[in-house]
Amino acid sequence: MAGSKIRNESEVLGWFRDGWTYTEMQTYYREVYNEETSIPMWAAFRRRRGLDRRNLRADDLIPWKVKPEHRHKYPAIMLRAEARLRAENDALSRGDTPARPVSDRDKQRLASWKRDLTEDGLVVHYDPDTSDGFFLVPREEQDSDLIRAPKEKTGNQARD
Repeated sequence: MAGSKIRNESEVLGWFRDGWTYTEMQTYYREVYNEETSIPMWAAFRRRRGLDRRNLRADDLIPWKVKPEHRHKYPAIMLRAEARLRAENDALSRGDTPARPVSDRDKQRLASWKRDLTEDGLVVHYDPDTSDGFFLVPREEQDSDLIRAPKEKTGNQARD
């Protein structure tokens, strides 16, 4: 088995703590160590060390298995932003540094989107068998969050 390209594990662990992106790690290694690395290499390092995932899983807000053609629809983007904001607020309430802070621009877009949902009495519904995928539907009594929760989660929660 080939040796690890990682020169200083404590340095890299600090980068993860500080929220560096995999691309930032690649660039640093190329410029400082003249070493080409890959995003899967950094992800594997994270996984082997038991570090938190880089991307937040938003199972409570996106409980569906979303088709690739629907992943970049505006409701999906806003639901992921809301999940990051909630994680950021949880981290800050514990006195931790958020893993992936939400930008001020995204906070403003999210606040506007949520305000519109509330004012219009709507929630997000997902139907994978349609071309649009995501729909805004009238809020019903059982709707307790931003979405119309399905009877059963279909998302791929087990995937790492």
